[in-house]
Amino acid sequence: MLYHASHKVGLSCWHLVWTTKYRYKMMQKLENKNLVTAAIRKAAVENGIRVLIMAVMPDHVHALVVLPHGMIDSEAFHVLKGRSAYLIFRHKEHMRLRYPRGHFWSPGGCAVTVGQSDFQKTWNYIQGQEQHHATPI
Repeated sequence: MLYHASHKVGLSCWHLVWTTKYRYKMMQKLENKNLVTAAIRKAAVENGIRVLIMAVMPDHVHALVVLPHGMIDSEAFHVLKGRSAYLIFRHKEHMRLRYPRGHFWSPGGCAVTVGQSDFQKTWNYIQGQEQHHATPI
């Protein structure tokens, strides 16, 4: 899980949270939730980001990710949100009716580094999002 650079060993683990534009509940249907999950995972794999756990809620996403060496959180948001939006609109063209300008995700998000002492708490928090928001599985 640790990366090995020329003179150091480390881990860049982040808790990322971002929302849909206007907080529309676009992932309320299971089909859309699965599409968004797959699109985010594909964007992550294409860019060397490891998704450890992810919770896709009706209007936002929580993800615990490991960023590749040299990638900062703003770059991760850029590639995850941009590529996933492209894939979502490509598979569900009618969603563009809701977002005619092609912005599925709202700008910005929340990025918090996760250390070893907070890792399990963060994992449990993301895993418990369904119960926290009282959303059926």
